[in-house]
Amino acid sequence: MGRVNTLDDWLNYQENLHFQDIDLGLERVQKVYQKLFPKGVSFKVITVAGTNGKGSTVAFIDSIYQQSNFKVAKFSSPHILKYNERFVINGTQATDEQICSAFNKIEQIRGKISLTYFEFSTLTALIIFELEKVNVAVLEVGLGGRLDSVNIIDNDVSVITNIDIDHVGYLGDTRELIGFEKAGIMRKNTPCICADTNPPASISQYAHQIEAQLEFVKEKYTSDIGLIGKHQQQNAAAAMLAVQKLHKILPISTTEIKTGIKYTQLGARFQIKTVNNKTVILDVAHNAAAVKVLSAELAKQKCPTIAIFSALEDKNIGLMINEINIIINQWLLVPLDVNRAIDMKVLSSEFDLNHKIHVCDDMKDAINHGLNDKQYWRIVIFGSFHVVTDALKILTPFMKNDEEKIL
Repeated sequence: MGRVNTLDDWLNYQENLHFQDIDLGLERVQKVYQKLFPKGVSFKVITVAGTNGKGSTVAFIDSIYQQSNFKVAKFSSPHILKYNERFVINGTQATDEQICSAFNKIEQIRGKISLTYFEFSTLTALIIFELEKVNVAVLEVGLGGRLDSVNIIDNDVSVITNIDIDHVGYLGDTRELIGFEKAGIMRKNTPCICADTNPPASISQYAHQIEAQLEFVKEKYTSDIGLIGKHQQQNAAAAMLAVQKLHKILPISTTEIKTGIKYTQLGARFQIKTVNNKTVILDVAHNAAAVKVLSAELAKQKCPTIAIFSALEDKNIGLMINEINIIINQWLLVPLDVNRAIDMKVLSSEFDLNHKIHVCDDMKDAINHGLNDKQYWRIVIFGSFHVVTDALKILTPFMKNDEEKIL
C-alpha cells in the first residue's frame, strides 16, 4: 500500500485493490466484519432490497425517523456527486475525516483479505454509525440481496420493494430467480415487508422455508408524499410498515410518519430544475421498469421533449427506448467514461430510422445542444446514475437556488 492520505487517494486505492468491480459473495467481507464487530452492531437495522424503489424507500424511512428524537443513519449507493452522500446521520453527510478513519481501520484489520470498493463502503458505514451511537440504521442493498455485502448484517426488519428484470448476468433472467436473490435478506422470525404488487412465488417460498414473518403491502399510502409519482405511494406504505414493526423498541407517532413522508427529498428521482427558462428533469431510471414509470410521469404534461441519454452495456436498451419513445422528440446520446459504458456505435444501433438521434461529444456538448435548441422547452436526462452525475456537474453552476425545485 502506497501513500494514502485524502479521500480521493483512498477511493483510487480501493478501485484497484480487488480483481473485479463486482464480486458477489459474503465469505471475505464476513470475516472482516466479524473482526470489526465480534459482538455485532449495537443499533437496530432495516435492510432494503429491490429492483427499483430502494432509494426512495430508504429516504422515506430515514425522513420519518428524523422527525423523532431517535438518531438515524442512512447508507445508500451509488452516490451522485460526492462519495460522502453514502453515509448520512440525522440528515448530515459523514465528513472526509470520518470516512478515512474508518477506511484506515478496515485496512489495518483486513490483513490479506481482498475487498471490493462496495464492501469497503458497507463496512465503513457500520463503523461510522457505531461510533456515532445511532439508534437505527437504514441500509440499502447494492445489488441483489442474498450475496450483497449489506447482507452480512442480521437485520431487525427487511423491506423488498419491487422485482423486475435487471442485472441478469448476476441475478438471473426471470423474476422468480431475481426474487430469490432479493429474498435472501430475510431472517428467521423477523419481519419482512414486500411492496411488489405481483410478487414472484420465490419470495413467499423462501419466507416459508426460513420462517420469516413476511407481510405484503395491501394498501397504498394516500396522504401527502414528498416524492413525485404514483409508484411512491407503494414505497411510502412499505416504509411506514417497516417503521411500525420496530414501534415497541423505537416508538414513532402517526404525526411523525406523516410529516416524514410528506417532506422526504431525494435527488435524481424525477428531480425538476429550471435552467435558462427550460424545465430539466433528472432521473436515474436505468432499466425498463423504471423508464416506464418515468414515461408515465412525463406523459402527464404534453410538450416537445428532448432526451439526454446513455446507459451501461449490460442493460436491455431496446426495451428502455420502447418504454419512453412516444414521449421523446429528439435523442441526444452521450458517451460515459466508466467501466461497462456502452459504445456509441452500439447505442446508436438500438434506434431505428424513425428516431431523431444525435451523438454528442460529451455531456457538456449535449447540454449546450439541449438548452440552445428552441424547439424544445423540456429536457429529460436519464439512463444511469452516471448520466445524472455528469449532467449535474455541468448544470449546477448555472442554477440559482430560487429556480431549483426538488420534489
